[in-house]
Amino acid sequence: MPMTVASTTESPALSHTDTGGLRVPVGIVGTGCHVPSRVVPNAELVATLDTTDAWIRSRTGIGERRWLEEGRTTSDMCVAAAREALERSGRSAADLDAVIVATFTYDQPLPSTALIVKEALGATRAFPLDLSQAACAGGVYGMLTAAHLLQNDRIHNVLVIGAECLSRVTDPEDRSTRVFFGDAAGAVVMSRTEPGFGLLSWDLDASLSYAVEIPAGGASRPTTEETVAARGQFLKMDGRTVWTEATKRLPESILTALGRAGLRPGDVDHYMLHQANLNIVHEAMDALGVDRSRAGISVDRYGNTGAATVFTVLHQAMEAGRVAPGELVVVSAIGAGFIWGTLCLRAG
Repeated sequence: MPMTVASTTESPALSHTDTGGLRVPVGIVGTGCHVPSRVVPNAELVATLDTTDAWIRSRTGIGERRWLEEGRTTSDMCVAAAREALERSGRSAADLDAVIVATFTYDQPLPSTALIVKEALGATRAFPLDLSQAACAGGVYGMLTAAHLLQNDRIHNVLVIGAECLSRVTDPEDRSTRVFFGDAAGAVVMSRTEPGFGLLSWDLDASLSYAVEIPAGGASRPTTEETVAARGQFLKMDGRTVWTEATKRLPESILTALGRAGLRPGDVDHYMLHQANLNIVHEAMDALGVDRSRAGISVDRYGNTGAATVFTVLHQAMEAGRVAPGELVVVSAIGAGFIWGTLCLRAG
């Protein structure tokens, strides 16, 4: 089922034909998802880390996650998710005008991962665009970027992918990160559509923090024998700060986006929230005063898959036919930086 998108920004009272800040309405016309075949249950991590299955489940809600097989990389997952999204959209790779890839676990610093994906798909007309440092908020930022690109008369179809291979940037010796993360890719095809439904409002914001970082490997601290010995190439995370920021920023952003559309939390049928941690999802829903059952969940089976998470829950709901025409959908995520954002859509 396509999820059409008609946009507005500030108006609190919307008609079905109001397109607000964007000139033309656009829509999500196909979704796709890819997870690796390798399943990593908690028991596998407990064998090498100072933790227990009970601790992991109680603190994160995760029972297992997927890790990418040797010999495959992030772009391979992107291509697999993209092909499913294209098939479901009824478009071909040749129909694409742009390919956006949101990931901070790119194949390599250069060349562009979006370009690698474009070439693998055969998207000969598309230009590649990489969102490499929006982290877990990359899916939200990618979709809003696509909506703006589609205002150009020469752009008709945009592929947006969120993907991470987090198993390769988490420290095998660090339980504070290793147990949380998994690998996956999700994709949507966005195109122009008839007015009437879709992206009713959005909210984006950010506040600089180094609470989640990969400290080495950039211009400030180039990779050396010393940085490798200090394990600076791996993801570092202050879990307490992440909890505080996520449980504050997600509800705030959602309320701001809904307020711009003249809506309340109880009006929303489906919440597609960043799957950082099951407890964070529950805390956000409780703060909104909405039943937890309205939030899609994939973190229990896939772990935190970064920019892919909002696509995994969106695809899960669309594939199961749980989103009916006219229902309201909120997509919200927060990533390292901290960078966060929310999209409010009406399904068509």
